[in-house]
Amino acid sequence: MLFLAGCQSGNSDVDTAKEPQEDNKQVVQEEEKVGTEVSEPLETAPLTGEAVEEKVDARPVAVMVNNDGKARPQSGLHKADIVYEVLAEGDITRFLAIFHSEMPDTVGPVRSARDYFVDLTKGYDALYVFHGWSPAAKEKIENKEVDGINGLTYDGSLFKRASFRKAPHNSYITSENIKKGADQLNYSLQAEVPSFTFLKEGQTNELDGTAAEQITIEYSSRKTTHVDYKYDETRNAYVRYSAGEKLTDLETMEEIIAHNVFIVETPHIVIDDQGRKEIDITSGGNGVLIQNGERFDVEWKSVDGKILPFANGEQVPLAPGKTWIQVVPDLKIVTY
Repeated sequence: MLFLAGCQSGNSDVDTAKEPQEDNKQVVQEEEKVGTEVSEPLETAPLTGEAVEEKVDARPVAVMVNNDGKARPQSGLHKADIVYEVLAEGDITRFLAIFHSEMPDTVGPVRSARDYFVDLTKGYDALYVFHGWSPAAKEKIENKEVDGINGLTYDGSLFKRASFRKAPHNSYITSENIKKGADQLNYSLQAEVPSFTFLKEGQTNELDGTAAEQITIEYSSRKTTHVDYKYDETRNAYVRYSAGEKLTDLETMEEIIAHNVFIVETPHIVIDDQGRKEIDITSGGNGVLIQNGERFDVEWKSVDGKILPFANGEQVPLAPGKTWIQVVPDLKIVTY
């Protein structure tokens, strides 16, 4: 531009009233275009569909999180890409939190494994973090079906006991110690993770839906087992409540939200005098997908070990964001 100005000042025949103005405009437009291109994210997170600045090539980490009333509020759930809520013994559920696009500093309380949680972990080829195990889960893990870090082995080293809660509701692990444990056990923390199918920006589900402002799931008659999701239109997401209280992260007080609530119905059978269950997570069945303020009657199928929504033989796209998958013995325990 300086060179151009110098040439024009030395040539009295050049019309200097308009040409530099047009050149300046063109330069500004080009600079704006370049700036926009550089700032746009080039990748999306495969388990959330949300934009990220660089590709996430980390291996997913699946943590078994306690959901007893004495374990609330939990730590780290707000960072999970996907959370499965499934019954364990009796009417108490546990969470399998899948972390990939981001990882919290601390996760917990960490609880013991069950065989169906092991199978869900296998679907993501995730590193499985747990504290104790049932006989069926122990058999699967010892047979190397998953790579696992067990709090029974590393209690007091990788896993720490919190003083403000009593066992078994006080076992926690940090992301730093998960990495340390993976290094000690020679587990890889790198992976190529296939992406879910997501709605594109501005796109909505083409299925016939019904407005869903609030969803209630009653795993039993006891209030401590009741789950609510309330739609927040400003965020286009559902805020989670447990036992009537808004669920927040223990450390940050951040609300736990879901952009997809996927409720799947499958048989539950009690198999021993401890109340342990056999839960079918492979055969498929009826489900309800809730997103963008609406609910849709769908089916669920297990695809490469992942529970996904289907309708008319095709996979139903998820809304970009976090997904909570509620596994229930009967859809009749759900109200809208």
